[in-house]
Amino acid sequence: MSPLPFGLYIHWPFCLSKCPYCDFNSHVADATIDHDKWLSALLREMEMLGPRVRDAPLGSIFFGGGTPSLMRPENIARLIAGAGNLWPAAAELEVTLEANPTSAEGNKFAAFQEAGVNRLSLGIQALESGALKRLGRRHNVDEALSALAMADRIFARVSFDLIYARQNQSLKSWEKELQRAVALSKGHVSLYQLTVEPRTPFFEAQSGGRLKLPGPGLSRDFYDLTQEICNRAGLPAYEISNHAGAGHESRHNLGYWRGQDYLGLGPGAHSRLRGHALVNEPNPQRWLKLVEARGHSLVSDTPLSPLERAQEFLLMGLRLTEGLDLPRLAECSGYRIAPPVIQELEDDGLVALKPADAALISGPKRLVVTRRGRPVLNTLIHILAASLRKNPS
Repeated sequence: MSPLPFGLYIHWPFCLSKCPYCDFNSHVADATIDHDKWLSALLREMEMLGPRVRDAPLGSIFFGGGTPSLMRPENIARLIAGAGNLWPAAAELEVTLEANPTSAEGNKFAAFQEAGVNRLSLGIQALESGALKRLGRRHNVDEALSALAMADRIFARVSFDLIYARQNQSLKSWEKELQRAVALSKGHVSLYQLTVEPRTPFFEAQSGGRLKLPGPGLSRDFYDLTQEICNRAGLPAYEISNHAGAGHESRHNLGYWRGQDYLGLGPGAHSRLRGHALVNEPNPQRWLKLVEARGHSLVSDTPLSPLERAQEFLLMGLRLTEGLDLPRLAECSGYRIAPPVIQELEDDGLVALKPADAALISGPKRLVVTRRGRPVLNTLIHILAASLRKNPS
């Protein structure tokens, strides 16, 4: 059997400013960044770790951050070419770059496309001016709309992010904002309920009573409204927070959720390769020194036990609307979910067993979380993970 395609993630850790909700490994950039030195280090780490996946085709490249649209387009081109020299590309290689919709970055879109990027992900986050300010964004609504229009002209595939269930946001205002968004979408939107993470300014504000977000009941109403509007617009959820028309799904992210291998380069990047969990040094300057000294920045390289692989596969796969591939769960880990637990949850209408392809394959092959079960997905994952058992030998 041919190996599945793997995904390559390249992390650019720098931003022009840090958003108050963000807990990603991102750092405010300054004028001292040596772009050529960073390019050399990323290429060297790619070449050093490349042999660990040399026998697999490259299915996707994802430039994330941070703000990778601050990178030089010619360096993006060099990294794409470097990957092409190391691995054979799968058919229709997807190359995504995250970008902010400021005018300065928008002016680089054509150069990014010429460099080899064929999918752009725009961090719009809101289509309301006051919300953008409260979220710490550097662009305004007009800039966002201009950048989106420019991206649609240049790239074959474009996605953008929005954050909802914000402080003081009403269901009516979100309905209006989301309807505007789906009318602008050319096939993919990522819609995230605002969550407050530790060690962020929003966490401090919430702890001090200065930030109040919707409670569980209203949050559920926001979620249900989001699904209703997106379904009507032909943008159903294919994952908890991601909506797309047929053929517009993010292939790179699908690889994560389907349990395929991925290689992460750059500060703090994670990898899953041949049953190993790899973690890079998160601090940008220490990362750079380590790569210059030894060719990589790994701070841990841990073999995952069969049970850990099963738990991780379950955690990721149940996020997908297509559901969890049960035969592959057994194949990659040697574990299965206890049938009585599946039956009980199915009787409650929270999960369903479906064939992998109703037209070709009979019998249940996928475990799907139903619409009723989606709002309690975390609880379902806990129950199902606790029921994992080794396959009979």
